Amino acid sequence: MTSAALRLGAASDGLPAEGRAPGMMTNIVTIAGRELRESVRARWFVLYTVAFAVLGLAISMVSAAATGGSGLASFGRTTAGLINLVLLVVPLMALTAGAGAIASDRERGMLQYLLAQPVSRLEVLLGKYFGLAGALLACICLGLGTCAAVLALKGMGTKPSGVLWLAGLSFLLALSMLSLGILISTLARRASVAVGTSVFAWLTLVFVTDLGLMAGAIALRLRIEQLFALSLANPLQVFKMWSLHAADASLDVLGPAGLYATEEFGNRLHWIFGVCMMAWIVVPLAIGAVVMSRRSPV
Repeated sequence: MTSAALRLGAASDGLPAEGRAPGMMTNIVTIAGRELRESVRARWFVLYTVAFAVLGLAISMVSAAATGGSGLASFGRTTAGLINLVLLVVPLMALTAGAGAIASDRERGMLQYLLAQPVSRLEVLLGKYFGLAGALLACICLGLGTCAAVLALKGMGTKPSGVLWLAGLSFLLALSMLSLGILISTLARRASVAVGTSVFAWLTLVFVTDLGLMAGAIALRLRIEQLFALSLANPLQVFKMWSLHAADASLDVLGPAGLYATEEFGNRLHWIFGVCMMAWIVVPLAIGAVVMSRRSPV
């Protein structure tokens, strides 16, 4: 491919043409915008958004009907149902989206073409990450916003602060799972392998971890503080505890570990949960950047 063709392709894709020296932020924003446009037009975005909105609306209606739909009292059950839905849908959505970000481009030869432009590998990685993050944020806002709007129109109890908290925490969970998906994508050479690995990681985090904690607590006779520390190692558990704590719900639904956390840390739990979630966002993404910098784009 000639240099003229490369310049023409870069201009059509929204990338900086050869001969200019844009800054790092300009490159990241350009790649993120391109990734966001492609994501919102993709089939996975439409399917996940529709499924999230429909399931969330169904759970909200059933939960509100179970309490008579009167006042804000019904919103507690609705929030609990939406938390469980987020735990299932959002990690799967973010993991699979991130897993295909780098591996699919490498498999199709697009990554080699992209890196032939005046952009660094870190800029490509961050641009794809922020673009997918924007698509995930739109999906979460559309899903939860639809639930809140329909409940409000039907006169059922809604609590704007509760919806905003749940949307914000859901986005943090999505960012952490997107970082893990990006890491998987940098390690895999084929998109099918990356997506399959991300689904296995989702099953492990959702199901195996809970069962492992229960089995370990019984078999190893773990102390309560040890059980709580192990729970912090799972971003899904952190999201669940943080969401319940933010909704002013008692953590005793999580068993002895939840009671211990409430009594021992109190209001400091927000900081503990925030640090754990930020670690899950930053560490996998940083490892993915190191891996990508050392691997061939083909």
